[in-house]
Amino acid sequence: MLRVIFTLDYEIHGNGQGCPRALMVEPTDRLLRLFDEYGAKLTIMADVAEIMKFKEHKDTHGQDTYHYGAIASQLRRAIQSGHDVQLHIHSSYFNATLEDGGWAQDWSEYDFAALPYERMKWMVATGKKYLESLLRPVDPNYRCVAFRAANWSVSPSRNVVKALADNGIEIDTSVFKYGRRNGLVSFDYSHADSPIVPWPVKDDDMCVRDDAGVLWEVPIYSEKRWLGAFVSPGRVYRAVTGWRHKLAQHAAPSAPGGHDAPDTARRHWMSMVLNKHAWKADFNQCGGRQLTKALRRAARQYDGKADSLLPFVLIGHSKLFTPRNEGAVRPFLAHSAGHPDMFQFGTLGRSILPRSAGDLM
Repeated sequence: MLRVIFTLDYEIHGNGQGCPRALMVEPTDRLLRLFDEYGAKLTIMADVAEIMKFKEHKDTHGQDTYHYGAIASQLRRAIQSGHDVQLHIHSSYFNATLEDGGWAQDWSEYDFAALPYERMKWMVATGKKYLESLLRPVDPNYRCVAFRAANWSVSPSRNVVKALADNGIEIDTSVFKYGRRNGLVSFDYSHADSPIVPWPVKDDDMCVRDDAGVLWEVPIYSEKRWLGAFVSPGRVYRAVTGWRHKLAQHAAPSAPGGHDAPDTARRHWMSMVLNKHAWKADFNQCGGRQLTKALRRAARQYDGKADSLLPFVLIGHSKLFTPRNEGAVRPFLAHSAGHPDMFQFGTLGRSILPRSAGDLM
């Protein structure tokens, strides 16, 4: 049996633009109402660095311009309703300042995994303390136990693993097998232990299994697919949104220059067309049929191979959850809810880990 876990990165646009009510609160309200129809649960990965900046602005100026009150209320209601809230960090927001109506970030701290250990440890401790202070008044048993880095930035891993473990974080969910990036944040997760089976991580490599590890990786479900598998209306919307809200020019990686630029671009596109790539179970960008087929493939390949329920982790973003997206997610929810003998809904924070590493071997 697979446990279907929806995780939602709860944030505004990556360049610091956008209204938190329109990009966080309202889409998440619609998502929670949809989930209630099917008995599904949501794990909100709350970007505490952004949220704390919204709170700071409210406390300093006496005006809730960035809708902090609505955000805090929504997170509390989610916990009261049996959903989950866990830790997401865009590290560049801790030193962000307001400029021209948007948040100008500290780009030197954009890559979480590249930060010094002490700075990283402080960020995790601050975020964990904030969430537990906010949510324990409505659920005394609430614990912040899971983490996702912005832009999946957990490589190099040694400082990340130590900072999370030293703060009592039990789960990281930043890795997706086959994933590779080279830019402002760079990583290669092609050697990750599994696309679905959690593993206790090695202290210097989040992708490597070490049965003595104290931190677990619960990966975002992924497959290696040809380019055609990525075609969907949601991906077009994501591409347009990303273009409209691209990072500041001084923050984005430089484009190739010189006489080799055309050849470099040509090789890049040839590689895109001819090679397989990491296809994540992204419920914003994938169609309902695509997600349902992936769930069935995962059930055929992995169900029955572990003593514990295996988490099928999906990722999404509140800022991308449109009414059209709702129409794509609904059939996937219906399929999952309609086969209780094969699937059940769950969250990251509610006992998804096995009793021991051996249970998942």
